[in-house]
Amino acid sequence: MNAYINSYEVACNAGDTIALMDAIYNKNSAITIDTNFLNGKPAGLGIMPKYDDFFKVLEDVVQKILDQSNLENFNNTLLILGSSVGGMQISEALFFRDHHYRNIDPLKHSIHVLSDHLMQKFNFYDTRSISTACTSSANAIFLAKRLIDVDAYENILVVGADAMTHTTVLGFNDLSVLSSDKCRPFDKERTGMNVSEAIAGLLIQNIKTKDSIELKGVGASSDAYHMTNPDPEAKGAISSMNSAIKDAGLTPNDIDYVNAHGTATLANDKVEALAIETLFDKPYVSSTKAITGHTLGAAGAIEAIISCEVIKRSLVAPQTGLKEAENKNINLVLEPVKKEIRNVVSNSFAFGGNNTSLVLGVC
Repeated sequence: MNAYINSYEVACNAGDTIALMDAIYNKNSAITIDTNFLNGKPAGLGIMPKYDDFFKVLEDVVQKILDQSNLENFNNTLLILGSSVGGMQISEALFFRDHHYRNIDPLKHSIHVLSDHLMQKFNFYDTRSISTACTSSANAIFLAKRLIDVDAYENILVVGADAMTHTTVLGFNDLSVLSSDKCRPFDKERTGMNVSEAIAGLLIQNIKTKDSIELKGVGASSDAYHMTNPDPEAKGAISSMNSAIKDAGLTPNDIDYVNAHGTATLANDKVEALAIETLFDKPYVSSTKAITGHTLGAAGAIEAIISCEVIKRSLVAPQTGLKEAENKNINLVLEPVKKEIRNVVSNSFAFGGNNTSLVLGVC
């Protein structure tokens, strides 16, 4: 069975899907320079518009997807949710309030608290939660494709969701990969990544509609090289992309655009650029994290949605923040390009060389 992405929605620092794409095409970064998380030290962060309850925003995104869809409810839909922090924001709020751990409920701290909440609200057929760091929702999409392939489900909702937490900001700061400015993916003078929060969801079905984008192929690999750094020879990244392209029944020459993982860390961008240079013959390349920041477990889902929009609009997403490319052998596009885009590779790479690539395209 073929798998089709038929409806989707985003809530991120730039707003909903329409606002996000406007920001991307106008090169308006939604990153803010914040001094609250690091005791006065500046950090570039992707903070969503003020909300009282992350779970309510999560509900709103899922409801919008249902309203767009051909479904009356989610009773016959599998939910697969990808997240790296789960309910950590709740635990942190309690700790900062009480200055101890006694009132923290472990069941509200875990990854599956988000999917459990949506199950209670929408009565899904069943739920699964995946936590593989920054590939969480990309791997959820991978699993959805495989389940559609074997005709296990007709409808699968994939959601990627991560809220902003002190733990993630401080953790990436301690790793010395957090930028104090707006990130500049693939730039020679890049200074690191921007931690961000977001919610993104895609309804993947085995039926084609007039607005469908086909989820053509998925691929994954494991570098098994280092706990945090990617393989400098880019073997894992190349393998992941090549596997997805082969799964789609395509060749590298069929890919028109690569939505890169592009975190703006020194290690990732150097290795990912090498992988793209090695595998492809100069497709358009950009990282939209210059707008959204790195939304962690939500990154795969939000960037799959961006890829769908690029295909539908026949308009390549430009690279924001680039002054001088470190690798001049890849085709980083500086302004929106009007061109028919038939096939896109979207990359998500995580700590430990945990790589996932998706191929999306016209039906």
